Amino acid sequence: MTSRYVISAFLLPFLGILSASVPANAKFNSNLTVEIDGVSDRQGQICFSLFKSSRGFPDSGNDAVDKRCVKITETPPKITFNDLPPNTYAVAVFWDNNSDGELNRNFLGVPTEKFGFSSNPVIRTGPPKFSDSAILITGKNQVISIKLQSF
Repeated sequence: MTSRYVISAFLLPFLGILSASVPANAKFNSNLTVEIDGVSDRQGQICFSLFKSSRGFPDSGNDAVDKRCVKITETPPKITFNDLPPNTYAVAVFWDNNSDGELNRNFLGVPTEKFGFSSNPVIRTGPPKFSDSAILITGKNQVISIKLQSF
C-alpha cells in the first residue's frame, strides 16, 4: 500500500464520525451581546427592543422579537439575546431613568431620556430607518456597542 492509501484508510472513519455529528439541517444560531456606552450612574434601567424587520422599528415593542428592561447593575450595562437564527436585526435602547418602562418625551415629542440604536446612526430629526441600524447575524456570536444619545 502506498502512503496515500494508508492515510486515506485512517481518515475515512474519522470523517464519517465528523459528518454524523453535524445534522444536515443544523441551525447556526448565535448570541448577540449588546453593551451600552454613555451611562453615567446606576439609576433606573436600560430597555432593549430587538427587531428582525422594519415592522414597528423602533417604537413598537409589540413587533419586537425580544423586548426587556434590565436594572443597571454593571458598567457598561449589557444584555445578551440568545439563540438567534441568522437574519438581519436592529436594536433600539433607551435609558429609563425613572423605571416607568416608557421613553419619556417633552410636550413637543422630543425624548427626554437618552436613547440609542445598533450601528449608532447619526440622529438629527427623527428615528433612524431599520436599514440604518441593521446588523447581520450569521452564525457567530457577536458583541456590539450602542452609544446613548440625547437632544
